[in-house]
Amino acid sequence: MTDLPVIIAGGGIGGLATALTLQQIGVPCVVYESVREMRPLGVGINLQPNAVRELYDLGIGADDLDQVGVPAREWALVGLNGNDIYSEPRGLGAGYNWPQYAVHRGKLHVLLYSRLVERAGRDAVRLGSRVAGYEKNADGSVTARVEHADGSRSEQRGRLLIGADGIHSAVRAQMHPTQPPIHWGGAVMWRGVTWAKPMRTGSSFVGLGTHRHRVVVYPISHPDPRTGLALINWIAEVTMDNTEGWKQTGWFRQVPVSEFAQHFAGWTYDWLDVPALIAGADGAYENPMIDRDPVPTWVDGPVALMGDAAHAMYPTGSNGASQAIVDARVLGASLLTHGVTPAALAAYDEKLCGPISQVILRNRGAGPFGLLNLVDERCGGTFTNIDDVIPPAEREAFMAGYKKAAGFAIEQLNSAPRTIAEGAKVGALATI
Repeated sequence: MTDLPVIIAGGGIGGLATALTLQQIGVPCVVYESVREMRPLGVGINLQPNAVRELYDLGIGADDLDQVGVPAREWALVGLNGNDIYSEPRGLGAGYNWPQYAVHRGKLHVLLYSRLVERAGRDAVRLGSRVAGYEKNADGSVTARVEHADGSRSEQRGRLLIGADGIHSAVRAQMHPTQPPIHWGGAVMWRGVTWAKPMRTGSSFVGLGTHRHRVVVYPISHPDPRTGLALINWIAEVTMDNTEGWKQTGWFRQVPVSEFAQHFAGWTYDWLDVPALIAGADGAYENPMIDRDPVPTWVDGPVALMGDAAHAMYPTGSNGASQAIVDARVLGASLLTHGVTPAALAAYDEKLCGPISQVILRNRGAGPFGLLNLVDERCGGTFTNIDDVIPPAEREAFMAGYKKAAGFAIEQLNSAPRTIAEGAKVGALATI
C-alpha cells in the first residue's frame, strides 16, 4: 500500500498548502480540483504571522509574498464619527518574528499552484475533477469517487484522503451526514478593490463603523511609484433580518456597486471617503457572512478534513486562510511522527479540532470586531474619548484573549519550535 498517494480533495489555498507540505516531507500526493483553469480570482485576505511563518518554512518567502501583497503595519478599529477605538502595530512592528501580509487571494492561490507544479510536476493537480465521496477499504486504504468536468467518473485509491474542498465539502457531508445547514447570521458583505492612496501608516487594516454596519479597508499591493496609488481592498457590510434565511439562489455573485452604495452614503472623513472608494471599483462580489457549526471530529479513519471543510468561519478574525495553512503544517508534522496512517490523522484531529471549533464560535460572536459591539452598546458608536467608553486595560485584554485563542499570541508564536523541522522526511518504516 505504500506506493499509493495521499489524495487531496480541493486545490484551494488549504489543499495546495497541504500538497506542498507533503511534497516537502516526501509523501506522494495528488490533488483533485473542480475548476478547469487556475486563475487569480477573488479579492483581499490577510495572512497572520503564524501562517507566514509556515509559508517561509515551505520556501515561499518575502520576495514571493511581496509580489502578491504587502506587509501589514497596523490594525485599527474606528467609530462612526471617525475616532479611534483601538489600534496596534502588526507583524514585525508588533514584535513578531514574521510579518503579517495582506494579499490578493487569487494571486496567492496561483503562486501556490505554480510552486507545486514546479516541485511535483503538473500531474500533481488534476483540474476539472472533484471528489464526490469516498469508501474505506478493508486494508486501511481509502477510495475516492471522482467526477470529471466531461461527465465521466473514476476512482482513485489512496493511503489517506484529505478533504480540503471548502464550506460545501462533499467529504464532510459524507463524514457528517446529519450536519446542520450552513449558518447565516444576517450579515451581508460586498467586496471590491479600488486603486486609491493608502491611509494612515500606508499599510493599515481599518475596521470602521459598528458591528452591524461597517467597512473594512486595507491595501493589498505596494504603491505604484509613479502615482502613489495602491490596490485597496474594501469590504462593506450590513446586518439584516435573517429570519427567513438567505433568499438569493447562490452564495456568491458579482453585482454593480449601485446595488448597495446607498448604505454608506455620507461616510466621508478627512482621511477616508468611503463612497468614492466604493464608486471607484469596477464591480463587487456579494456574499452572506456564513459558517458551519463545529463538528466533534474532523476524522473518519483514513479520511480527514482541513481548511473550510473542517472549520468554515466568519472572516472577522482574518484567520480563515491562515488556519488552513497551519492545518496543512500540523498535518504534515503528525505524518512525520505517526507515519502516513490513520493514527496521524487522529493526532492531528486531537490537536486542532477542539481549539479551532472555539475560534469558529468566537468569530461568530464578532471575533476581534467585538470591540465594536461594546462601543455600540455603551455609546451608540460615537464618542469623543474612547477611554471614557472602554478603558485601555479592557481593550488590551479583549484583543489578547482573541490572539491567544487564534494561535498568534506574540510570545507563544515566537518561542514555538518549527512545526516541521528543516529537511524532515517521512521514513520508510513509518509509511508501512
